[in-house]
Amino acid sequence: MPSSELQRINTFLSGFARRQARHTVDLPGGFAVYDDAYAHSRANNQVVIDAAVDAEALPALAEEALGHLPHRLISVLDHAVGMACVEPLVRAGYTHSTYLVMLHAGPAPTSKPADEVDLDAIRAPLARRWRRLLPDVDNEVVRHLVDRREARRGGADIVRFIGARTEEGEVASWADLYMDPGSGLAQIEDLITSEDHLRRGFADAVLATALRLAVDENCGTRFLTADAADWPRHWYERRGFSVIGHSHCFERG
Repeated sequence: MPSSELQRINTFLSGFARRQARHTVDLPGGFAVYDDAYAHSRANNQVVIDAAVDAEALPALAEEALGHLPHRLISVLDHAVGMACVEPLVRAGYTHSTYLVMLHAGPAPTSKPADEVDLDAIRAPLARRWRRLLPDVDNEVVRHLVDRREARRGGADIVRFIGARTEEGEVASWADLYMDPGSGLAQIEDLITSEDHLRRGFADAVLATALRLAVDENCGTRFLTADAADWPRHWYERRGFSVIGHSHCFERG
């Protein structure tokens, strides 16, 4: 895959982070994003590095940008830059995770077994999931992690929430779909299935629908990101996605 394809994706990711933010501050090698409405959401209050940066200076740079927060999150989009940042950031107390940029190839499914849903339809199942993942946090934290999806509406030209429902009407699996028809890019993000509805085909329905909608909007570059150390990457590979690049995430606190 040409490096230009990955660069287009990284430009989209960088632009999405800027567009959904309430406030941004430019920094050497990138920028910081802030949203006081979702102060407990790391993704909405972080440093994004999208160019070359002095890796040794990055811990101090992040401290200056995020020092008022109880957490630190640094996303580095370029693989080589991210690898150069590992040693100084780990030395400064950060944990390091690698994420895969995965591109979909081949035809998109022709059926649409799931539908677009509004945030209210997924608010309850999403809150239950966060409470299972973070049992010790208070209700305000959960609310921020759920409601931050509202901010995502501003991140791309077209933002849709896709959901597959049970026969009783409950949304069992859902995902975000971000599309920029002008550049032909579409990102599928946060594909989640409620624990009570696993292994029943709901996630496949959501993924198929997202891919079909992206094709309908003339988005020929359809991608997602996946944790390099977690099992979903293999699930995506069986459904036509392949790895074309890597990004890096550093967290502390």
